[in-house]
Amino acid sequence: MTNPAARTARIALVGDRSPNVVSHTRLPLILDALAEHDRLVLDAYWIPSEDAEAADAVRGFDAVWVLPGSPYRSEAGVLSAIRTARVEGIPFLGTCGGFQHALLEYARDVCGLTRVAHAENDPDAEDLLIEPLACSLVGHESAVTIEPGSLAESSIGSERTVERYFCSYGPTRHLDTLRAHGLRFSGHDEDGHVRIAELPDHPFFLATLFQPELSGDGSRPHPVVRALAQAAVEHAGREQGATV
Repeated sequence: MTNPAARTARIALVGDRSPNVVSHTRLPLILDALAEHDRLVLDAYWIPSEDAEAADAVRGFDAVWVLPGSPYRSEAGVLSAIRTARVEGIPFLGTCGGFQHALLEYARDVCGLTRVAHAENDPDAEDLLIEPLACSLVGHESAVTIEPGSLAESSIGSERTVERYFCSYGPTRHLDTLRAHGLRFSGHDEDGHVRIAELPDHPFFLATLFQPELSGDGSRPHPVVRALAQAAVEHAGREQGATV
């Protein structure tokens, strides 16, 4: 039974749901833990990548979470959902594939780099923003150093964290252009590679190349997930206040 003092928000889970993607199977446990321990109730709806192509697919939600599981059936749908969250100020989290596509959307739609591509989706493209990592991170844990004063730091509560990866692709080119247009790279691994990105002028826009949903056994949500849930219920409260 839901605690009557719990706060509720609607969240769009964007991706191609699969029992073979561990992060997807973790979600019910994570959502239950948020409700039980943090009194943050997320009314979750899966939005398949193809359905996300519709202009209003994620409108009306209090948060958008683009989950791992790439290559998505529709790159265009995932990019559309990210764009809506970014432009309309909807709290956003992108993890692993969600991180990669958040950077891809920003590069194309904000920076004007319309020809950049993701190597997993278009390996023969001439301008790859997201390329195969020199050393695949699949199954690895690695330390991430977080910039002071960032959304990532306030969410995680530390300037250093050890995270789990399940990724073979990351950003390499055009990072200075992305920075110049307002994207902040607020977390780096021990080799200096980008692992967290955020938008300072957005209510909550965070993307991680690692998968916070794989933290622990899922019974205690990762601080990043908890921060998204908090941002979602705050968004819901503002929307409700605006309609009164």
